[in-house]
Amino acid sequence: MDKKKIIKNIVITGAGSGIGKETAELFLKNGYKVALIGRRIEALSRTANQNINAMIIPCDISNYNEVKKSFLKIYKKYKKIDILFNNAGISNKAGTIDEIPIKEWVKAVNTNLLGSFYCAREAFRIMRLQKPQGGRIINNGSISAHSPRPLSSSYTSTKHAITGLTKSIALDGRKFNIACCQIDIGNAKSKLTKKMNRGIKQASGLIKKEPTFETKHVAKSIFYISELPLDVNIQFMTLMSTKMPYIGRG
Repeated sequence: MDKKKIIKNIVITGAGSGIGKETAELFLKNGYKVALIGRRIEALSRTANQNINAMIIPCDISNYNEVKKSFLKIYKKYKKIDILFNNAGISNKAGTIDEIPIKEWVKAVNTNLLGSFYCAREAFRIMRLQKPQGGRIINNGSISAHSPRPLSSSYTSTKHAITGLTKSIALDGRKFNIACCQIDIGNAKSKLTKKMNRGIKQASGLIKKEPTFETKHVAKSIFYISELPLDVNIQFMTLMSTKMPYIGRG
């Protein structure tokens, strides 16, 4: 007789739109229990679409107290956390480092880096203490975690930091059966990439249009990673439009 399929759960930040929304919808379609974290309850409700396996968690990930309370709610309901997709992030207005307002720099750091750290911290703690021990943390890096665009010091700095966070969690998580990996996405269609279609500044100074690809491919990649057993890890995955000017950028 076939063994009963174990229902797994995933926590997705930035689940109200873009990649987070697409990923959440795919996991719900495949029977996962999905905790939807985001700032806008209306957007999260649209993602949930009245699915009984969706848990809506309004939360500003840049606020540690809100993050801590949110993960406690998730653990109380699910009794475990199998996967965290650390997806939420923002970009800010382009400019050289002296042109970026301090408030904008701090906002990027608070969301992209501290928010990811807070969520990973709470997920790691739960995964370490739960029985059976273990889980998977997937951080959303970026092509900018490897090579910057012009005029993007705050975003690029936070995404480089995510790579260090990913490596550290992966190393520290070994003895607790916690896998951690990073997906670096280049030009998936979202609000952040609308400007690609109009043209965006290249390292040469020229303005060029860049190709984009459907976010469903990101969701499928996250799902594939999540379905792997915990003794297997894709440490880094780069998913990008084939003709994106990344290789040889600059």
